[in-house]
Amino acid sequence: MDSRRDFLQKLAASAVTLPFLPITASAARNAFYGQSCQGPVLRVAIMGLGSYGTRVAKAMQSCKRAKLTGLISGTPSKIKDWQAKYNIPEKNCYNYENYDQIKDNPDIDAVYVITPNALHREGVLRVAAAGKHAICEKPMSVNARQGQEMVDACRKAGVKLLVGYRMHFEPNTLEIVRMRNEGEFGKVLFFQGLSGFRIGDPKQWRLNRELAGGGAMMDIGIYSVNGARYMTGEEPEWVTAQETKTDPVKFREGVDETIQFQMGFPSGAVASCLSTYNMNNLDRFFLNGEKGYAELQPATGYGPIKGRTNKGELTHPHIAHQTIQMDEMAGIILENKKPVIPVNGEEAVKDLVIIDAIYEACRTGKRQALSL
Repeated sequence: MDSRRDFLQKLAASAVTLPFLPITASAARNAFYGQSCQGPVLRVAIMGLGSYGTRVAKAMQSCKRAKLTGLISGTPSKIKDWQAKYNIPEKNCYNYENYDQIKDNPDIDAVYVITPNALHREGVLRVAAAGKHAICEKPMSVNARQGQEMVDACRKAGVKLLVGYRMHFEPNTLEIVRMRNEGEFGKVLFFQGLSGFRIGDPKQWRLNRELAGGGAMMDIGIYSVNGARYMTGEEPEWVTAQETKTDPVKFREGVDETIQFQMGFPSGAVASCLSTYNMNNLDRFFLNGEKGYAELQPATGYGPIKGRTNKGELTHPHIAHQTIQMDEMAGIILENKKPVIPVNGEEAVKDLVIIDAIYEACRTGKRQALSL
């Protein structure tokens, strides 16, 4: 068994000496993963083996173009469990002190950073310094300034920075974007985004300002911020916002409970959105145009996403969002594919600029001008 494993590892290593491989080398490389597919496979290490990292790893088992090949965690027991489950060799496992050593590991092309928000910046900067592509969970950082630092570092290192906007690849969402682009709704007039749920354990990191960078807006409200942009196809020119807090014990200073926010777009379209950690059953997008409408409900959950337009129900079958996301990101990284809706770091900085402005609007009570 050991000799067979060694042979396969050597076979895989010999197949990755060039960034763009001929078909014969790709076939050898894919054989290492027990997967038959066209083109090279993106080899990914996951940093942060928590609940969402677990979801991503499970979904990646169905990927054709991306495979889990490395682990980064501060919890040795998690690494052992994941090694056994996903057949990850010891040499591809790291902790938060030594993962800079991935620079010398040809089994890893990219690292998916799935740590608390405030740790994203350091993770991406170190991954870039190691010469590996970075995939970062959203929000990309806790403010736009840090986000831009991450974009600049990856550009300087010559690596790609992508962000985990899984909805940008979701089929029903993309069908609405297609219909809008082709003018089927006419002039867009209005968008509504409702994003919220009642959060549980008050001791979790999402309610810790130092780790989360805020509250509901950073976790769930960002879906409506981002959704307003890709559903209307425009960048907002201004934002206003109002914060409501009913439980200051659970939602301490700097941790937002509920924020209502409004945005205006160059065409005259407006958006009205809600972000909350204190109400359930809020996962809905609605787009209204002069000729028709589109609705998604649920709009951003793990699926299945359900939707309809003035022309009828949306019927695309459900596939795990993270499976589609990681296969599509493999194409972006390895073949420079261009997604319909961007998922790069620059896209994420725009969301952070808007979120910064939403917090400032809450603080001052004044409309904030935007230039994206």
